[in-house]
Amino acid sequence: MSVQTWTWIIVGITFALYFGIAIWARAGSTKEFYVAGGGVSPLANGMATAADWMSAASFISMAGIISFAGYDGSVYLLGWTGGYVLLALLLAPYLRKFGKFTVPDFIGDRYYSNGARTVAIICALIVSFTYVAGQMRGVGIVFSQFLQVEIIWGVAIGMCIVLVFAFLGGMKGITYTQVAQYCVLIFAFMVPAFFISFQMTGDVIPQIGMGGTLEDGTYLLDKLDSLHTQLGFKEYTTGSKSTWDVFAITLALMVGTAGLPHVIVRFFTVPKVKDARKSAGYALFLIAILYTTAPAISVFSRTNLIETVSETKYSEIPEWFKNWENTGLIAWTDKNGDGKIQYIAGNALDGKKPVYTETRGIYGERMIANASAARNELYVDRDIMVLANPEIAGLPNWVIALVAAGGLAAALSTAAGLLLVISTSISHDLIKKQIKPDISDKGELMWARASIFVAILISGYFGINPPGFVAATVALAFGLAAASFFPAIILGIFDKRMNKEGAISGMVVGIILMLFYMMKYKLDMFGGGTKEDWWFGTSPEGFGTVAMIVNVVISLVVSRVTAAPPKDVVDIVESIRIPSGAGEASVH
Repeated sequence: MSVQTWTWIIVGITFALYFGIAIWARAGSTKEFYVAGGGVSPLANGMATAADWMSAASFISMAGIISFAGYDGSVYLLGWTGGYVLLALLLAPYLRKFGKFTVPDFIGDRYYSNGARTVAIICALIVSFTYVAGQMRGVGIVFSQFLQVEIIWGVAIGMCIVLVFAFLGGMKGITYTQVAQYCVLIFAFMVPAFFISFQMTGDVIPQIGMGGTLEDGTYLLDKLDSLHTQLGFKEYTTGSKSTWDVFAITLALMVGTAGLPHVIVRFFTVPKVKDARKSAGYALFLIAILYTTAPAISVFSRTNLIETVSETKYSEIPEWFKNWENTGLIAWTDKNGDGKIQYIAGNALDGKKPVYTETRGIYGERMIANASAARNELYVDRDIMVLANPEIAGLPNWVIALVAAGGLAAALSTAAGLLLVISTSISHDLIKKQIKPDISDKGELMWARASIFVAILISGYFGINPPGFVAATVALAFGLAAASFFPAIILGIFDKRMNKEGAISGMVVGIILMLFYMMKYKLDMFGGGTKEDWWFGTSPEGFGTVAMIVNVVISLVVSRVTAAPPKDVVDIVESIRIPSGAGEASVH
């Protein structure tokens, strides 16, 4: 059977499973909608947390970015893995004891201020929309390739599907759907890795195969370094980022985790604190399976790509290349007229996405309107590498289709969780807590579902027009969370003197500073700028660390020159540090 037929079959089966679970687990109350009724088992919650955490950025884009960035791409592995450990050990137990399952709710009560709650809601919406944009782009990429449509239609199809998951079941439906999605995504990620590792090195375990030898006795990594230098790139196993920028990106990704409410809420879906700890352990193990495999897939895909396309005539290029070219995610322009694809250092598009004309070239290739006179004649979108990897390696069609199903599972699981956070921020933290405290359960659910619908439309737009590749866009979301939420949460737990004036000042300055830097250097607003103009040599993905430091300094200074928090708040801060006695999540 063809790839498209296999894709329809496998994706159809998995989607039928997801829809069935969403209908079966439909939420009937706000507690079921927000925290799945608080009765999820630790193992199921661990699997759901892992699926929530391993988004399109982890499944589709992380290995893709590492395959091009090499050693520099390790910041994503370090930051996201360390971030989950930080969240599970340092923050989640205290937030669970506090009993508030949303970050704005914690900040509003801890800092005894609706003003602080409102600032936190705004920050949560900014972070979540930036994050979900990356997920919608991931969904769009998968659909655009395997349905052979432009990415705009791929995103539109994804929007409709995510709406069903989040709209019907809330956290209850999403949790049990994510258990199934974890099984699909991890199977889809590992199967091609086993195949390709054995195919290239004879070792079936990809983590071992990455450091293994090829048939000629050459180490795989040495071979890749040699290919890189021959084409004018830096060696794959060396990095070009400064030590400071590596540190800044890694730390921003780690501490930004603390401000991602779609993961924090997971610790309230289990009955007891003990179960929350167990589910955190399960999730960390399940996440590690994918995260330790991603570098191997990066090496395999990069090696196969170079050997497949470099110095190959376009007329002889494999079918997978032309399929991805039709989606607009691979582009080739024939500068010297020899009909061959030259893949060398430099970028034919100067890092910009291709703009196509309506005509085709003499070889049948799509013509690019914005190609420069630079040396390189090939543009490859980083986000396609994991999806294209089985095709490049010539694996069976069912494996190619399985990867498509896995990519959709990863993107949809996280998108649904994020959309629930957005709806909760509106319906619970804004409407219920501030505007209309006497709203009925039914009315609150109505607002929650209406918020999801609006959020889908907005996130779909940013999915079509993202500020970067999926992983890079998600990294910006972590930077925004680090700049705004982390100081307010960590100081709220461990600093009894921290007051509402300090927290509000820090959050406002931090989020504005990060937004300005992101818009200036990622979206070319406020005059734009180049790498040479970066402040302190810090990339936009790492600037969350700088903004976080500014936030902490301002929060501490302002809190020390203004009135101390009330005694009852100080007593709460002292009590949440004691593990025993944690109750259920406080929905109302």
